[in-house]
Amino acid sequence: MYFQFSVISLVMLMLTFKYMLVLLMMIELMILNISMVMFSVFSIFNMDFYLVYYLVFSVCDSVLGITLLVLVVRYSGNDLYYFFNITKF
Repeated sequence: MYFQFSVISLVMLMLTFKYMLVLLMMIELMILNISMVMFSVFSIFNMDFYLVYYLVFSVCDSVLGITLLVLVVRYSGNDLYYFFNITKF
């Protein structure tokens, strides 16, 4: 069941590449699916502290992504992903 959600979020990530906010939401959905799988695996072996480490890093990742989104919207005025050019930054 978790694998189906991961495949769905990966397909949506490949198909909706226009807006950066949608990309960040699909990545967060994949992180949520991975954390559910890790919870089910680690709870069997009583290694739940690894899940806490993973959740801390995933929260830091999402904060970094939302910060980059705010900076891009502030400087360019929109979050259209295909207008980004690496040489601008």
